[in-house]
Amino acid sequence: MSNTEMEHAAAAAAGTIEQSHEATHPEHHTESFISKYVFSMDHKMIAKQYLITGMIWAVIGALFSVLFRLQLGFPDSTFPWLETLLGHWAKGGRISPEAYYAMVTMHGTILIFFVLTAGLSGTFSNLLIPLQVGARDMASPFMNMLSYWFFFLASIVMMSSLFVQTGPASGGWTAYPPLSALGDASIGSKIGMDLWLASLALFVVSQLLAGINYISTILNMRTKGMLMTRLPLTIWGFFFTAILGVLSFPVLLSGFILLLLDRHAGTSFFLSDLYVAGKVLSNEGGSAILYQHLFWFLGHPEVYIVILPAMGIVSEVLAINSRKPIFGYLAMVGSLFAIAALSFLVWAHHMFVAGINPFLGSFFVLLTLLIAVPSAIKVFNWLTTIWRGNIRFTPASLFCIGFVSTFISGGLTGIWLGNSTIDIHVHDTYFVIAHFHLVMGVSAIFGMFAGIYHWFPKMYGRYMNNTIGYLHFWLTLICAYLIFWPMHYQGLAGMPRRYYDYSNWESFKQFIPLNHFISIVAIVAFFAQFFFLYNFFYSIFKGRKVTTPNPWDATTLEWSTPIHPGHGNWPGEIPEVHRWPYDYSRDGKDFIPQTVPLSKGELEGH
Repeated sequence: MSNTEMEHAAAAAAGTIEQSHEATHPEHHTESFISKYVFSMDHKMIAKQYLITGMIWAVIGALFSVLFRLQLGFPDSTFPWLETLLGHWAKGGRISPEAYYAMVTMHGTILIFFVLTAGLSGTFSNLLIPLQVGARDMASPFMNMLSYWFFFLASIVMMSSLFVQTGPASGGWTAYPPLSALGDASIGSKIGMDLWLASLALFVVSQLLAGINYISTILNMRTKGMLMTRLPLTIWGFFFTAILGVLSFPVLLSGFILLLLDRHAGTSFFLSDLYVAGKVLSNEGGSAILYQHLFWFLGHPEVYIVILPAMGIVSEVLAINSRKPIFGYLAMVGSLFAIAALSFLVWAHHMFVAGINPFLGSFFVLLTLLIAVPSAIKVFNWLTTIWRGNIRFTPASLFCIGFVSTFISGGLTGIWLGNSTIDIHVHDTYFVIAHFHLVMGVSAIFGMFAGIYHWFPKMYGRYMNNTIGYLHFWLTLICAYLIFWPMHYQGLAGMPRRYYDYSNWESFKQFIPLNHFISIVAIVAFFAQFFFLYNFFYSIFKGRKVTTPNPWDATTLEWSTPIHPGHGNWPGEIPEVHRWPYDYSRDGKDFIPQTVPLSKGELEGH
């Protein structure tokens, strides 16, 4: 047998020859519409499915925020079109209190879980992990497909809750008992809450399937030469995100199961000594605080499940568009690890006013302030990476710079909230809303936008329009600060969140004009996103075509694939990796791809 025949036999035994052949000769493998676009096992198509589903949810979640901001900004006004849109939830053109609380709940749930978790991590982990580590696909393409369809099923169940007669869940996105545990507590605690719990249980299954797949692929399927210390920072971000999800989501699932048992099986895990309409309930022995512990043991790692993928994307895009090596690669990896580890040890800082032992509170204050250190390291390294760089101001790099800005300004206020003595005053006020919307909501969305603009050519073989991208960035950045920065002052004045109407509250009448202003800006911000939506969908079909496999002159492996990579990514053998992913402006060259062997001088230096 010749050497070539032996190589082909080995490739066939490894199961890669078919993928290589399909990638080289797609005409020999015809796929139906269903197998290619619906039940696809190609990680790149699954990434697009996650992205577009997440974008649909983003529009719905943002629309809810616009509707309840109408109530907050114009509490005495009526809008007849609201009754046409919402029916009996807005009789006379004014949103009812029940509908208001349902919208607040669904806005938080949708944006945190369905957009910032599934939409961000699901899209870019799927798209980039096989491409950047040098794999044909995920470790289990079938499990990958299942993860998306469990997410889709969760979406259908959550969507259905919007159309039941009693309306969707309205106990807040945290679903604290007893409001969530008693069907008679409010109209939003009835079947809408059951659907909410069922939807998020399906969502947890989706995230576990996906997370196990991501971890397995990164650990086991790296191409030859791809050491862990040669992984792009995007992959490190996705890796730690997946670990956080696999360890923390089951805890939330256990809380949901116990909550369903309290609702329907007569148990008392979270219920005790309650009166409803003067009637004593039989429940005793449970603790609502137990649910808070279970929820926030997921809830705080969830903050980093949302932000770590964005941090990885920002690190990658900033280095590419600064034409400089990332500053402090090992420090960046180490800080990601420190954030991931510490995120499991700070959950009770959400519970400083829940009656926990003050000594225990001081322990969580210390750990919360400690987690600021690795975050500060990352900020320092991003700023040092762009310092004196030859920066290309693409829409992607602008969103990365915007990310650093909002992460700093939103993160600094976390120092106040992490201190229990101050948090007692500002807990559950608009100060909290301002903090986490800037540091988690806006920053993570900016990371997502940066990733979409940057890797759009790899996803669709076309460019998005830069001019519309610039307009989208500046409108979004300005609106984000105009919406959330003033809320810090409302919170410091003690203005509580989630209230339906502040106009009859003497203490907060001073903020009526400010609420009016914030609501107008929120509406502008919502409609500004349609520039992005138009740009995205128009560019898929009509955008300027990509003519080179590496349009950004980047060094990582995904740009060594064809412009339109098939299922299997590389038509021939998977390239071998010889160097780290950030060789920019080195040895007289603008960039050196990871696939280029080390020179004699570099070998001697090592």
